[in-house]
Amino acid sequence: MPLSFARSGLALAACWLLAGCATSAASWVELAGQRYSVEVADDESERERGLMFRDELAADHGMLFVHESEEPQAYWMKNTHIPLDILYFDSQLRLVSQQRDVPPCALGNGCPPYPSNAPARYVLELNAGQAERMNLSEGMVLTLGPGIGGGP
Repeated sequence: MPLSFARSGLALAACWLLAGCATSAASWVELAGQRYSVEVADDESERERGLMFRDELAADHGMLFVHESEEPQAYWMKNTHIPLDILYFDSQLRLVSQQRDVPPCALGNGCPPYPSNAPARYVLELNAGQAERMNLSEGMVLTLGPGIGGGP
């Protein structure tokens, strides 16, 4: 491969990474008076990958999954190395179900599902223990920052 092509490829990759970081850093949600920077997974491939293969998640960060419609959801921890709280919200952004302190799973397709107890459209994954720390209860409302699509 010519060096000039390699340099332009590296420059392009660096720009892409910086743009991606800027986008995710600009996205946020608020819950129980706490603001979290979130990565938004709003298409099928992003939702499938989720937080797989990550070894850490900053304390004030999370991932917000946005589904096209409100329906029962079930998430699993396949290839996820971080214990998480999985929080399910309906179309009106009300907390309808919680799965707290979900452990990592290395069983591949043998990992158990963690379903919502009610139809949900949004799913917020935070480090395990955050839901307890905020004393979350069903009915609490999630606030989406500007630019996060699909709001009520």
